[in-house]
Amino acid sequence: ILSLGESKLAFFHMLMHALFKALLFMCAGCIIHSMANCQDIRYMGSMIGFIPLTGSFFNIWNLSLCGLPFLAGFYSKDLILEFMSMSYINFYIYLLFYISTGLTVMYTFRLMYYTMVGDFNSNSYFSLEDSGDLMLKGMGGLIFLVIFGGGISVWLIFPTPYLICLPLLMKLMVLLTIIFGAYLGYLMSLISFSESSNILKFYNFSFYVSSIWNLNFLSTFGVTYYFLMFGEKYNSILDQGWSEYVGSLNIFNLVSNETSYLQKLMYNNIKFFLFLFLVWICVLFF
Repeated sequence: ILSLGESKLAFFHMLMHALFKALLFMCAGCIIHSMANCQDIRYMGSMIGFIPLTGSFFNIWNLSLCGLPFLAGFYSKDLILEFMSMSYINFYIYLLFYISTGLTVMYTFRLMYYTMVGDFNSNSYFSLEDSGDLMLKGMGGLIFLVIFGGGISVWLIFPTPYLICLPLLMKLMVLLTIIFGAYLGYLMSLISFSESSNILKFYNFSFYVSSIWNLNFLSTFGVTYYFLMFGEKYNSILDQGWSEYVGSLNIFNLVSNETSYLQKLMYNNIKFFLFLFLVWICVLFF
């Protein structure tokens, strides 16, 4: 958006994104803390019954991220997509915008299903409860901005509203993308722990493709291996080996032993002086 010259729209989207992302981190931190630092959403479920207030804040944040109408995320995301539809840009970039929006809705609905709707799969002795008063007050202030901040900010940032003129099908593309992404997220959430679908047969092939056709072994690892090995040998043999024993460590031990010996003498100075006086008397008279 910034590259197209719409600096105000980019700044507006950054503000709206900051609003519900701040609420996201607070809600996610409370849930992770309640789950004894467990971050695997497959172990969560039915959180709306255990922590209703935090769960409500979490769901509103998710819907704002998806671009639900009249929430903070709707005013920036819908405006960006419709502005891109009116711009003269590459069709590939235009398609990527809508695909990324659909993927956002997909993983958001998957997250909502696993954490709020699905069965609780963790230990039964967990005692889950809402966060403290300070956290709830902070999230309560942010939820007000997430709900009403978009409608208020859009009149403060833009002096004149954007004029969007699109055909009916292109106007409905945003809604269709959200619905299709939500459906894909629901299908993804149905995959269980012991899923044995046919897609797992292509696991080795997908692992090979995701490894960038072994280019990392041929380029990065092949270049850096010998330098890392030389550094490890230098560190173990010289830096932490003979130079440490003969140099700094030996000097430290020598100075430490001499200092402790002199300190013992200073602690026993009266006995030492009396002993010297006795020796001097013996030498003088005998």
